[in-house]
Amino acid sequence: MTPDSNPAAAAVPAHAPPISAGLLTFDNLTIGYDRHPAVHHLSGSFRPGSLTAIAGPNGAGKTTLLKTVTGLLRPIHGEVRLTAISRRDIAYLPQQAEIDRSFPISVADAVAMGHWRKIGAFGGITGALMRQTRLALSAVGLQGFDKRPVGSLSVGQFQRMLFARLLLQEAKLIILDEPFAAIDAKTTNDLLGLVLRWQGEGRTVIAVLHDLEQIRGFFPETLLLAREPIGWGPTAEILTPDNLGRARAMIEAWDEQAEWCRR
Repeated sequence: MTPDSNPAAAAVPAHAPPISAGLLTFDNLTIGYDRHPAVHHLSGSFRPGSLTAIAGPNGAGKTTLLKTVTGLLRPIHGEVRLTAISRRDIAYLPQQAEIDRSFPISVADAVAMGHWRKIGAFGGITGALMRQTRLALSAVGLQGFDKRPVGSLSVGQFQRMLFARLLLQEAKLIILDEPFAAIDAKTTNDLLGLVLRWQGEGRTVIAVLHDLEQIRGFFPETLLLAREPIGWGPTAEILTPDNLGRARAMIEAWDEQAEWCRR
């Protein structure tokens, strides 16, 4: 990351990712809703094949940042750049609370939606694609769940199903928003195994997480946010007591009603 002239950016470590060498790049990015910024002056880059956690207090702007990357929100200022991929190459898993589980659809049909890049909006699911769907279900421990209605799944089973759909998307950039929230330890470990598999395949994975020990154990890189970047780089150098304290203090200093970058 190349710090700009704002005071918080000056605190960003010198080893943060340069803005010229990544699959996904933020260039002096400010984002938010209705001219009320949620993240200010963020610059930096995710390397291809990297595994990065986004951490920060509640209200730090983490989910807003992911929605901007996927194109659901437009920047207020600055730029999001994709290199060698398009937004069709992004797989996005929002928080479970944002997903309607009442829609009457089977588990197999829900997972098969991961084939959309291959078949388009109006294409049909062939026998070969349905076999791939069943293999994805087996990979997440849901073999035999094909005909179960989505609404009958537990929270952990539902998350496994969503990961199976991600498997079928074969995306180059995978973005996860609190993927392990409110699920049991075994499901978490199984799904973490898939995340590590994706990285091993050379995919770029970005995940918003709140469990700092989980981040320290599995995610080599961390972007620590508190409306502004606190640090971005190797996890052990970013998740320090000093940086975490600075993040908490930064959140408390921001005016929720400010129209631009004012505390």
